[in-house]
Amino acid sequence: MKNIIKQLFALSLLVALIASCKKDEHKVFFEGGTSPVLSSSLTSPNLPLAFANKDLQGLKLSWSNPEYKFNTGISSQDVSYQIEIDTTGSNFTSPKKQTVSVSKELSRTFTVGEFNGYLLTQLQLVPDVSHNIELRVKSSLANQAGILYSNVLKYSVTPYAIPSVVTPPAAGTLWLTGDATTSGYANPLGTPYDVTQMFTKVSNTLYELTVDMKGGGAYKLIQVQGKWDSQFHMITGGTWDGGDFEQKDADPGFPGPPAAGRYKITVDFQRGKYSVVN
Repeated sequence: MKNIIKQLFALSLLVALIASCKKDEHKVFFEGGTSPVLSSSLTSPNLPLAFANKDLQGLKLSWSNPEYKFNTGISSQDVSYQIEIDTTGSNFTSPKKQTVSVSKELSRTFTVGEFNGYLLTQLQLVPDVSHNIELRVKSSLANQAGILYSNVLKYSVTPYAIPSVVTPPAAGTLWLTGDATTSGYANPLGTPYDVTQMFTKVSNTLYELTVDMKGGGAYKLIQVQGKWDSQFHMITGGTWDGGDFEQKDADPGFPGPPAAGRYKITVDFQRGKYSVVN
């Protein structure tokens, strides 16, 4: 009887092993793919941009299929692609990096105006100044599985200025005033605030100021000392650390940061946006 029981036990183990092997034969394993090879319609390292050509083709990117494979053969899943555009040296980690999604296709064409818009709006490059940028393609399957990166293309670009959302100060001057600052709502600003609360003109459309703020309160931006009728103020919906603004003699003001400290205020007339960072 003991021998029979042993034989039955051994038989059951054999059956279980065979069943397990058969199950393993049906498992699907991802075996990887080949990094896409990126190429461009341009043969020059310079990407020409001009307002007169804004509706024309500026750049066409093409890339090879990564040929994702499983143990059952080439994948039939749809592949998603993302074109990444960033400034040279940022290694595609900049928070301003532009990402353009492409579904299934193996190419993407940009008009001059579209590409110029990415450089100004997302990367926030200063217009009429030469910049170095890099592009690459990121491929992946569903849920970001099997991520692969292409080779990197490098270009020199000079974005052109487009009509500003908000007209910049006519005299090229901008000051901060309000009870969020130590000057209070003074207009004109007296000494030393006419200097310490005056913005630096970075470009025709970009102004910056690093200044001590009291915490709470509000402020406004004046472009002419002693005049309120040409001031700039926040558009409703903005917050202390960013939003949209316009030129208008009215409320609301810009809300001051919640805590006292030294802050950098950036006013971008090109995009009609402001930002505040500690």
